[in-house]
Amino acid sequence: MTPTALTRLTGVRHPIVQTGMGWVAGPRLVSAVAEAGALGVLGSATMTVDGLREAVREVRSRTSEPFGVNLRADAADAGDRVRIIVEEGVRVASFALAPSRELIAELKAAGVVVIPSVGARRHAEKVAAWGADAVVVQGGEGGGHTGEVASTVLLPQVVDAVDIPVVAAGGFFDGRGLVAALAYGAAGIAMGTRFLLTSDSTVPDAVKARYLAATVRDVTVTRAVDGLPHRMLRTDLVTALEDSGRARALLHAVRRAAGFRKLSGLTWRQLVRDGLAMRHGKELSWSQVLLAANTPMLLRSAMVEGRTDLGVMASGQVAGVIDDLPSCAELVDRIMKEAEETRDRLTASR
Repeated sequence: MTPTALTRLTGVRHPIVQTGMGWVAGPRLVSAVAEAGALGVLGSATMTVDGLREAVREVRSRTSEPFGVNLRADAADAGDRVRIIVEEGVRVASFALAPSRELIAELKAAGVVVIPSVGARRHAEKVAAWGADAVVVQGGEGGGHTGEVASTVLLPQVVDAVDIPVVAAGGFFDGRGLVAALAYGAAGIAMGTRFLLTSDSTVPDAVKARYLAATVRDVTVTRAVDGLPHRMLRTDLVTALEDSGRARALLHAVRRAAGFRKLSGLTWRQLVRDGLAMRHGKELSWSQVLLAANTPMLLRSAMVEGRTDLGVMASGQVAGVIDDLPSCAELVDRIMKEAEETRDRLTASR
């Protein structure tokens, strides 16, 4: 397949991005993706500042290929993390929330490629005007915090609205999807759940088995976890949170927050501040504010400790159609081969 604006911009061989999933996108997965010729992205939101530097250096020890780091633009220590990216020579900085104009300028001045993730056309227009080099646009099919507009509707809107490369996310898992995204005008695809479900992923086997057993109907969107639409596997915990009264939900949130505060080293003031920052103008209860701040702890219970009964499992709808655990190299090769075959079939049918 010929190079795209994404491969030229980032220096990778294939127009595929592995998203920066907290607790999932660590050095092993990222380096495996990079070695496979795609863009691996470290999920730094669940790392300490020192842990991020160690992770970057570990990836660098495993591969000489380009890779990226995903940041939370609203984090109090975002500036420290940006300095690490610059000092360690990381190729790409991606963002779960739109970074400020100043942050984009600082990264670009250091030669770092800036690729924010957005879920609406107006957000894409904003970061493009501020100087972002490319944008990942996630449709409602994607895992984690998501919007209501499907990729097939949102993607062409964004492609038509901005003059920078657009990477399609939400609902992509194979070569046919890559060809479809390119046909819409995208420069590549980004995948989270599909890379989570590989043999290179450090997610516990029992958790991977839950994903593989899921049908499309087992993937739901709920506001019960942190007050914002969050796509995940439906579990007993999710159901219990949805059925909990306010007092019970607050008690549960305080317990979780205490655990995350100890793990992350944050003060209660910082925890609440981060939770408030994630409200995005929404009216949240205090339990939801605390859960918004320590949602990473809920994810950690499943993704690190294997406790599917105590944690949440962010998931794209594609979990319902995935049934294997290839290596990253096998997955990327398969996607690219299928994309070539799909393109050739379409050309021959003219």
